[in-house]
Amino acid sequence: MTDDIQREVTELESRSATAARIFDLRRIIGGLFVLYGIIVTITGITDSQAEIDKAQGININLWTGIGMLLLGVFFLVWLWLRPTPPPVPAAEEETE
Repeated sequence: MTDDIQREVTELESRSATAARIFDLRRIIGGLFVLYGIIVTITGITDSQAEIDKAQGININLWTGIGMLLLGVFFLVWLWLRPTPPPVPAAEEETE
């Protein structure tokens, strides 16, 4: 009986750790910034001269899109270099 409960708790902890990694905010923020950065960069590349003149000669969509892409890539690289650590099991917390 105790082994079944321990096995179930261990399984729930591993699911929780997996969910924490999947829903890490760095992944969500990075992914959204990359997606929107691509869209805004493409818009900036295809802007007409009249649209550029509205922003006093600066292709603001292109520069903003590149900035968003860089920020999104930063978040994703940060996630890759420093992944979310797995939670400490309850048995180890009690002994400390």
